This record gives sequence, C-alpha cells and structure tokens, in this order.
Amino acid sequence: MNRPVTINIPEGFSRWDAADYLTTEEDMQLFLDACAEEDPGDGSLIRKALGDIARARSMTQLSRDTGITREGLYKALSDEGNPEFSTIIKVVIALGLNLTIPAKRATA
Repeated sequence: MNRPVTINIPEGFSRWDAADYLTTEEDMQLFLDACAEEDPGDGSLIRKALGDIARARSMTQLSRDTGITREGLYKALSDEGNPEFSTIIKVVIALGLNLTIPAKRATA
C-alpha cells in the first residue's frame, strides 16, 4: 500500500512552484518548449507545464476561455490527470501558446 510522503518544510521556506516564475509570455512559451523537448513520451511534462502556466496566468480565466470548469482543468492538468487531446488543444489555444513536439532520435 502506497502512503503519501510527508515533507516538513523548515519555517521561512516554501515549496518551489514554477508558476511563481512564469511572469512573461516568453517565459511561458520557453518553459512549454523545454518540457515538450524533455517529455519522456507520455505527455506528463507537457501536462505539468500547462498546469503551471495555467496557474501562473489565471485558472479562472482559462476556465472561461476553454469552457472547461476550473475543477476539470485542475484535475486534467494534475499529476494524476489524463486529459483528452482536445482538452490539451483548447488549453494551448486559450493560453496563446504554440505546442511543438520534437521528434526523438533513436540512440545507438
């Protein structure tokens, strides 16, 4: 049985959150590009990046722009989420980003 891991964060420190550092459109696009390049092929890093960018922007506004509930967006873009491709497309378009998935080259 898997138990949640509890981490005690020392006083004066907080958990690092990428959303706190995504302040410009360029930052957001570069972050998404880097995550797409490093994604292991299951979309997990792309999904996580879109969740971070959505939180940096405004999940409420993204909900309005996509027609998907805030709760639905949080669930779809969470670590346990498994969003449909159409959801990913709606989110990318609403955020005004470009999603490019680079071809992986086989290593010898």
